Amino acid sequence: MARSGPEVADVFRCYGAAYRETYGASLCTAQRRVMSAIELCRTAALGGHVERCDRCDHQRICYNSCRDRNCPKCQSLARAQWLEDRRSELLDTQYFHVVFTVPQPIAAIALQNKEVVYNILFRAAAETLRTIAADPKHLGAQIGFFAVLHTWGSAMTNHPHLHCVVPGGGISPDGTRWISCRPNFFLPVPVLARLFRRLFLDYLRQAFDAGDLQFFSSLEPLRIRNAFSRHLAPTRKKDWVVYAKQPFAGPEEVLKYVARYTHRVAFSNDRLLNINDGKVQFRWKDYRDGNRQKTMTLGADEFIRRFLLHVLPDGFQRIRYYGFLANRYRAEKLALCRQLMQMPPPTVNREVSKDYRDRYEALTGISLKTCPLCCCGTMVVIETFERTSNRSSFTDTS
Repeated sequence: MARSGPEVADVFRCYGAAYRETYGASLCTAQRRVMSAIELCRTAALGGHVERCDRCDHQRICYNSCRDRNCPKCQSLARAQWLEDRRSELLDTQYFHVVFTVPQPIAAIALQNKEVVYNILFRAAAETLRTIAADPKHLGAQIGFFAVLHTWGSAMTNHPHLHCVVPGGGISPDGTRWISCRPNFFLPVPVLARLFRRLFLDYLRQAFDAGDLQFFSSLEPLRIRNAFSRHLAPTRKKDWVVYAKQPFAGPEEVLKYVARYTHRVAFSNDRLLNINDGKVQFRWKDYRDGNRQKTMTLGADEFIRRFLLHVLPDGFQRIRYYGFLANRYRAEKLALCRQLMQMPPPTVNREVSKDYRDRYEALTGISLKTCPLCCCGTMVVIETFERTSNRSSFTDTS
């Protein structure tokens, strides 16, 4: 459905060329690709088709999307398909949401070493959850979960953190029974925080020793070991932010909740209020002031800079699966979980439509074929046209 207000794409189309002219030398290939993709998304440059209503003859032009995972307009179908896939994996148990956050001194290092540090974040958080859960003093079971990386705060500042969604229980070490968590309690947060801090800092030190970290600009002195150690020293004494939110009301609530997290981008179009005279105005939530909704105005260059901070390296997986949800053994392990919990096997519809409009309606219940004018007829494709842009085609990164 077309949006009437300003969009992120409008910011890039108005000010992207000037931004490249001024800051092009500091842009990586992935950031340049994202800028181009968003600028061309839903325009004639990417081709499209013409539809006509079979009842009132209303016509409309539909341009193709860029399908880039950073584009605010291109995640609806990918999100719906992901949620449908996860629906068949739900277990009849309580679910928990655990968030792992790194301190700001490390977030600054992550910004210059995204792939290395974000991989460490996944590794340390996953090892923390699995280790504490396997401890007989706590749960004593093999758990499964998925983790989603976010790198932003509400104002698009640098704030890397990991959202983990975890079923409330696991498989016993001998594989013969399902061990449930206590009601409304998963694992002790202080224990998780301390182990996470130790593991993360150990892996970060190993990365430094292996020469995998690079430092530029204000962080350049950290290339020296003593300076690097001094930079990290305060974080070893600080309590790291790990917190478990209230457990979900039920398995179906999990899907509604994670829909807001899995395919979210750093900034959504519905937050954008105005673009004028080189300024961008938008809504943001101030978590330090009681989650109050506020308005912020940034220069277009600063808005673009903040948006591009959160472009991940090409091919980087921002949703990962662990334990009995790990990709390799997921079907086998989930079947065992259902057996131990005496759950019936899931009903999965494997029929796949070639038309994205049919797939979208099947997944979301929203029809893209109904005529927007008469609301009775069906929009039928009567003509297609190829892309006009000479730029290289975009891959689906969702």
